[in-house]
Order: sequence, then C-alpha cells, then structure tokens
Amino acid sequence: MPTAPNRVVLTESDAAGTLRQTHVSHIGLTVSDVAANERFYARVLGLVRQDSLDGGGVRLGWGTGHHVLDLLPGRHGLAYFGFEVRDEEGIDGIRRRLTADGYRVEHLEESFVTSPTGPIEGLVTFTPEGTPVHFHSEVYRQGENSSDSGRRPLKFQHTTIGTTAVQPMVDFFVNTIGFRISDQLSDGRFCWLRSDHDHHTLAIVNVDQAGVLDHYSYDLAEWEDFKSWCDRLTELNVRVEWGPGRHGPGNNLFVFFDDPSGNHIELSAEMEKFYDKSVTYVPRRWEAVPTTVNLWGGQLPRWRKTSGRI
Repeated sequence: MPTAPNRVVLTESDAAGTLRQTHVSHIGLTVSDVAANERFYARVLGLVRQDSLDGGGVRLGWGTGHHVLDLLPGRHGLAYFGFEVRDEEGIDGIRRRLTADGYRVEHLEESFVTSPTGPIEGLVTFTPEGTPVHFHSEVYRQGENSSDSGRRPLKFQHTTIGTTAVQPMVDFFVNTIGFRISDQLSDGRFCWLRSDHDHHTLAIVNVDQAGVLDHYSYDLAEWEDFKSWCDRLTELNVRVEWGPGRHGPGNNLFVFFDDPSGNHIELSAEMEKFYDKSVTYVPRRWEAVPTTVNLWGGQLPRWRKTSGRI
C-alpha cells in the first residue's frame, strides 16, 4: 500500500515465514539452440547431461544427484522453476494454502524428482502470470557442495523473476506459499524473499514483461573465487557483464555473465543469513538508487533498470 509518493510497502499476511527449510531446486529454460547451450554449461559451469528429454531437450546436473537445469527447445524463455521443501508437512501445507486461496494445483511428474533415497512428494502450481512452479520434498543431491569453488559453483543458489506487477507475486509466494520478505526497494518495484537461512532464494523485480527470468544465480564460497572466475571467464571468451560488486540487499558478492541465449547468470558468495527462530526481523526498504544494487558503485548493466533512478 502506498505511504507517500514513490513509497510502497509490500504487504505480508500471517502465512509469511511458514517455510524455513525450503531451498531453490532446479530451473527449466527454453532455448533456440539446445546443443550450443549444453556445450556452454558443460564448459563454463561443469554441468553434465543426466538425461535426454522428450522433444530434443536435455537435463543437466552435477554428479548423479538431482538435476539443476533443463534446456528445452523453443523460443527463448522461462519454462518453469522449482524448490525443494524440507519443512515438516511442507508440501501438504503449501497444497492446502494454494487450494484455499483458489490457485491451481497439479501433481508433479515423478521424472522431475526421482531419488534413490526414497519416495518423493511434489506438486505444480502456477504464478499469477502463469509460470509453472514446482515444489517437491527432499531429494538426493550428490555432487553439490563438494567442489573447488574456484573452478565450479557449489550449488544453484537463487532465482529472480521479472513481472509487470510485484504485489500479486508477493501475495502468491509470501501470503499463500509461505516465503518471507527480507528487503524491498522503497518504490516497491524489487523485493527479495527468503525461505531458509539465506537472505533470498527468490527475488521479484518489476520489468516490462510478465513471467520472464531476470537472472538466476550459482553459489561460490568466498572473495578469492571471484578472481579465479573472472580470469577463467576471460580465458573461455565469456564476457563479464556486471561486477565484481557487492549488493546492498543480501550483502552478497556478485559477478554476472550471459549464456548463449542471453540468460543472465550470477555467481554469488557470502550472502547474508537470517535466523528467524531467534530474531524478529522487519523487512527493510532500500532507496531506489544505483548504489543499492551495487554498494561499490561503478557500472550498471543495460538490463538492470528497476525504477527511474536505477
């Protein structure tokens, strides 16, 4: 609700913060050239093919555990994205809240969540703009969190979705599903949502299109990794599009580059942690100025516009 010109407070309901052990899981992208993108992700991020998908798509991941990325043939876009729910009765609770609030809920096909550790429960729902979102119970993640982070990311870290209307997306993810607002821009056009200890597993930004991927992020370990990665990207003829820098919301280090389809990929490290069982947090409202999204100042990429001043 507006409190003053260009001042917007994104609202939370009693369901906010219900999820505290829910992590980003996987993402599906439609691309015009699956083979070129598969080569890129193998060469740059170390993702290898785990399976071939119907229609000419591929499923990529690290090791033999749960996949990270699906590449599907088609016009450039976001096909779906997913979360792993480790909260007790988490899937059932999400299903109840979605149903009560009138959102469509479907069964998640077993092919998305097969695991050698036991049966998996999952559902598919749809954002207010129609993008499928997957929620599933805990899966086997062999291959993550055990690499040299100067050569390969530790894990898939967060997703940022572009939208034409932020508050309806907040109502969906926060007030129904159970995420929590960590930070927002003072004009209400960008917010960061958490569902575990990390400052954000999902962010939502106002852009001129509905249901698009703004960027998605992989986790590194520390500052020293960024030197190695910037040198390595240069050796691989991959242009650094933004950074290194440090975000205000989340306080995380970052560097950005693009895949062959133009999807913006972030490498991140040292993200702020929240401990909701021990501390009461109030969502912060950052000024919509360039130094909010890069505390170190310097350049902004041409695609990072979230208000008249950023």
